[in-house]
Amino acid sequence: MSRFVRSSKYRHVFGEAKKKEHCYDNLKISNNTWDTNLIKVNPVFFALCWQAQGGGAIAVVPLASAGKLKDIPLFTGHKAAVLDVDFSPFNDYLVASASEDATAKIWSIPEGGLEKNSDEAAQVLSGHQRKVGSVDFNPVAENILATSSTDLTLRIWDIRSGQEKISLDGHTDTIQSVAWSYDGKLILTTCKDKKLRIYDPRSKKVVDEAIGHGGSKGSRGIFLGDSGKILTTGFSKTSDRQYMAWDAKKLGESLKSENLDTSSGILMPFYDNDTNVLYLAGKGDGNVRYFELVDEAPFIYFLSEYKSNVPQRGFAMLPKRAVDVSNNETVRGYKVHTAMVEPISFIVPRRGDAFQSDIYPDTRGVEGANTADGWLAGKDTEPKKISMQGGYTPGVKVNLDFQSQKLLEDDTSTVPKGEKELEKAYHKLSGQVKDLENKLAERDARIRKLEAQLAAK
Repeated sequence: MSRFVRSSKYRHVFGEAKKKEHCYDNLKISNNTWDTNLIKVNPVFFALCWQAQGGGAIAVVPLASAGKLKDIPLFTGHKAAVLDVDFSPFNDYLVASASEDATAKIWSIPEGGLEKNSDEAAQVLSGHQRKVGSVDFNPVAENILATSSTDLTLRIWDIRSGQEKISLDGHTDTIQSVAWSYDGKLILTTCKDKKLRIYDPRSKKVVDEAIGHGGSKGSRGIFLGDSGKILTTGFSKTSDRQYMAWDAKKLGESLKSENLDTSSGILMPFYDNDTNVLYLAGKGDGNVRYFELVDEAPFIYFLSEYKSNVPQRGFAMLPKRAVDVSNNETVRGYKVHTAMVEPISFIVPRRGDAFQSDIYPDTRGVEGANTADGWLAGKDTEPKKISMQGGYTPGVKVNLDFQSQKLLEDDTSTVPKGEKELEKAYHKLSGQVKDLENKLAERDARIRKLEAQLAAK
């Protein structure tokens, strides 16, 4: 890895861990082996996959409640382990969870946080045939959520109605990561079959794909903001940890490939579009490397590294709008230990107390730029931005009206009337059932074949 020092305002960025009294201790963090970050954070809470007995649970902890925590109330409605969580980018009081019970659920967080355990989800998303491994909200359109499953499908939901709007096929093995593009138009996935794919979900097409990392271990992928590039992390054929940069418009060969070390933990990538700085946090070690992205080759330059002798099990980044501008904090990470969550501030050292406008351009706000209906109808919009001068204060809770599945089932406005309409509806539904049965049979056959191959290794 090149250590050439170049001119950059972020060359001296340093990581500063919070003191123990400002950490969150005494946590029962999930021991599930599924590849997940375990944690997500927003300006008000962090959500954590919880180690629960006889089901699945998530803890939603107010950021203001640092210290040694006791009797943490949980969302407990899943019948099996929770594998992933994600906050709505437009509502700080909505969190989604993915579970081994083949469902995803939406939870409405009371203002001030939970006071007791709750198993009442605001919405249940049912449709996957096997465990749901990821949940990811669209970054531009309100109430649009993507889920991926070991049934090899990627599904798009309108969480208000709880209805599946789009189902995407094409994966031949386990989906390892899912990421939306900066403008919410495209989805990037990495897969155990070693391919990365870019989907246009509204046209239900794979617009491009490429062979990624040569190793068989886990791979991750993200869009590098609005730069027109993609970054993936994974392993080489010789098990070196590496990253690759790609042109999002035409994958082809990677723009850059860099081997980093021989550690066995996956690299979790995070990108700050406002500063063009990429962060790679390694699972199983305590280090966070950061790099600067530029437009010309070699595109990515190493800046520095935050080092710790305490390994991290997971990692999340605070939304940019909520960082501490008075301290020149550009990003804040939340590191998952064995039983603790530790905030780490990444700071640009500057003299003076004035607002540093060059390192704080306008950033994504909490207001959605598009509606679910508009996005589904093909409308495209750019993210709405806010000024960071003066800092950010979270707003009060805004309640979202969810349409229950029971109401949908009780809606008789479209029930066929008369013998001819009933016969027509019967033949239509019979054809749909047959198509679904054929798809399920093909998918199950692929899965059984993969399971047999794995068992033989």
